[in-house]
Formats: sequence, C-alpha cells, structure tokens
Amino acid sequence: MLEELSQVLEATSQDARRADYAAAIIDGNCLSKPTASTRRLSNQRLGELYGLDPAIPLFRVLRRLWDIRSDGRPLLALLAAIARDPLLAATCPAIVAMPANAELQRVSLKGALQAAVGDRLNDSTLEKVCRNAASTWAQSGHLEGRTFKKRRVVLPSTSVVTFAIYLAHAAGFRGAEIFSCGWLRVLDCDPSRARELALDAKRSGLLDLRMAGDVVELNLSRLDPYTVRA
Repeated sequence: MLEELSQVLEATSQDARRADYAAAIIDGNCLSKPTASTRRLSNQRLGELYGLDPAIPLFRVLRRLWDIRSDGRPLLALLAAIARDPLLAATCPAIVAMPANAELQRVSLKGALQAAVGDRLNDSTLEKVCRNAASTWAQSGHLEGRTFKKRRVVLPSTSVVTFAIYLAHAAGFRGAEIFSCGWLRVLDCDPSRARELALDAKRSGLLDLRMAGDVVELNLSRLDPYTVRA
C-alpha cells in the first residue's frame, strides 16, 4: 500500500479534500487500475488505512510531513497504518522484539495476532493477515528478504520521529515517557536518540520543546496545518 499512497499523494495537492483524493483514484485512475471496481476498492482501502481526509488530524499531520524527506515516507506510512489498523498494531511486539538479523518466525507473528483477537479470526484469515503484515513490515524496512525475512534496524529521520511523538501524545503519553513509549520503539529509537531527534525537530520548526532532566514541555500545534492557520 506504500506505493499506492505515494502515487495518490503525488497526484493531489497539499490542500486536497477527501473528494479530491477519491477523484484522483477513481476518475483520474492515478493508480492505473484496470477496472472501475478496482479503482473504487483502492479508494476505500487507502481511505481506511491512511484517512485521505484533511478532516482527520492524523492525516493532516502525515500530509504535512510527507514532503520533508522522501526517505522517511515508508516509516511515516507505517506509523499511520499502525494507528488506524488494530491488526497491524497487534504485530508490533513480535517485530520490535526481534534482534537484528534474526529470521522472522511466522509462529511469533501469528501468536501476537491470536493474543489480540482470540478466536475471532479463523486460521486461514490469520495466515492472510500475517502475510499482509509481513509485507508491510518489509516495506517499512524492518524486514528484508523474499523467502526468509530477516530483521533490519531502521534509521528514522527527524520528521518520522516527529510523527511518532505526535501519535504518542495523541495516545496519552506525556513528558519523558513519550521518548520510551512503543511509538518510538517501533522506530528502533532508544530514549536518548529520540530526544536528540526531537531537538532536531524543534530546530526545524516542527514542534516546540523544552527539556530539563525528566521534565519535558511539548507543544505540537505547529504540526497541524489547521492549527497553524487558526
């Protein structure tokens, strides 16, 4: 879905509305889909996974950060998808816990999903979700390899860490705990490195930040285009 998201955002302007994204996908066929039904399905799936609507704060911030550095886009897309897809989010512990160069064990991914959903999904559906999740983690750079996927350490940019901090704050984390929460661990970012990149984000004008030991004052209003406009 990363490639499709990239194509849709390339085909639309920063101030596009939900209807504009739908028009680019369905009428403009920016994804080069063969039929009208597949275009409509793509519009639906991308909307579910990423929002594609400036009325959704998460998508506004994603769109704001998207053009800062192209190499950060895979991780930006991953974070947005984790925030909106509970099944993908359920696989995070299995991936984050893997040491570098360790081979992905499907049983651990499936186990993480089963712990989250119980018996609500049958075995064939779980297998499909595992395949899709493994593909998503490969697109983000966490996994590498075709047949045997191995864990790779990702290197988040300042804009990516900024988005993770935004999501952590939205999830209720405050103060120094933001830098050690799961949103940063997904990026293979320890608290010290997270603080460094947060200061870089401050210098770039993406957020306001004051730190003194464990006291952290954070203001994210600069991130949201609607807030800045107001």
